[in-house]
Amino acid sequence: MHRIAVLGDALSIYGFAALGFDTLPCESREEALAALKSCCDGSVGVLYVTEKIGALLEDEIRARRSEPIPAIILIPGLSGNTGAGRRGVEESVEKAVGTKI
Repeated sequence: MHRIAVLGDALSIYGFAALGFDTLPCESREEALAALKSCCDGSVGVLYVTEKIGALLEDEIRARRSEPIPAIILIPGLSGNTGAGRRGVEESVEKAVGTKI
């Protein structure tokens, strides 16, 4: 069975542990990149990434979008909503159905 993990700053992802998700706190690009790579070993099915950390890993996330797992989903963190998560979902839907929603 695949796990669900959350990658981001400690304060933004702390509550996800109560839901049984693996939490991967990170503050730097290097920490985030190492955590992302560890989630791409086939054991994580869904990876939520805060938008702030997602901005640090933009190229790596884009490169992994074509892989079936993990599904990488950007979520707002405590620093606020940048709209990146919504744009990512819209792009995925557009790709799947062939039109904008």
